[in-house]
Amino acid sequence: MNITGSQDLSLWFADGTNFPGQGDFRQRKHWMEEALKEICNTLNDNQRMLIEYKFFEPGFYHTDLTDWGTAYVMAKKLGNKAQVLIDLGHHPLGINIEFIVAYLIDENKLGGFHFNCKKFADDDLTVGSINPQELFLIYNELVAAELDPEVETDIAYMIDQSHNLKPKVEASIQSVCNLQTAYAKALIVDRQSLAETQAAGEIIDAEQILQRAAETDVRPLLERVRLEMDLDPNPLTAYRKSGYFDRISKARVGGESQGWA
Repeated sequence: MNITGSQDLSLWFADGTNFPGQGDFRQRKHWMEEALKEICNTLNDNQRMLIEYKFFEPGFYHTDLTDWGTAYVMAKKLGNKAQVLIDLGHHPLGINIEFIVAYLIDENKLGGFHFNCKKFADDDLTVGSINPQELFLIYNELVAAELDPEVETDIAYMIDQSHNLKPKVEASIQSVCNLQTAYAKALIVDRQSLAETQAAGEIIDAEQILQRAAETDVRPLLERVRLEMDLDPNPLTAYRKSGYFDRISKARVGGESQGWA
């Protein structure tokens, strides 16, 4: 990290077991804590450790950092240099990720995201492709924190996806655009009205305030912002017109092939 100038050490461990009796849960917890403490002690004041969790795979009986709670406890024990990283695909089906986001923000333990999307497990699909409403609600919590003068955040935003069928650069552009869309929708939430309806217990009105923002077409807004930044209003179209893919494809003909083996 010191050589590259990196500030964030993102860690995900595959450690776990597949059968009852295979390992001692408490002993494994102690080993994990001991190892992370040793690493954390080597970080300088400008560096931090981001602890990722996953509830199964490759361990199918248990994983040592199985959920946000275990990662949070570990990060809290390690001190100010350790925070939690949320990978959207690392949760059981139906988990309320936006609640986890809000909780960790309030504890000053949200360090970063691995953005992707899932249908069943850790599918690593294009972020926002399956559940754009969830992505909007996550950004709703992030924007609420941004606007709160009592809250300080330093969140690392990363994309962690596996584009095996889609063209990789196009899929990456699509991912960024989906994130920008969710962020823009969260920015137009009527915060004052939302707070008032929440305080009054007006459940339907509060929900509709969020839905109005979620259902708003923010594409004209995003296009305008890109134009103001001297960028093409349609990134995907601009990329396709650029001819970049054809150029790099020709340049790599006859090159050394790469793979997992």
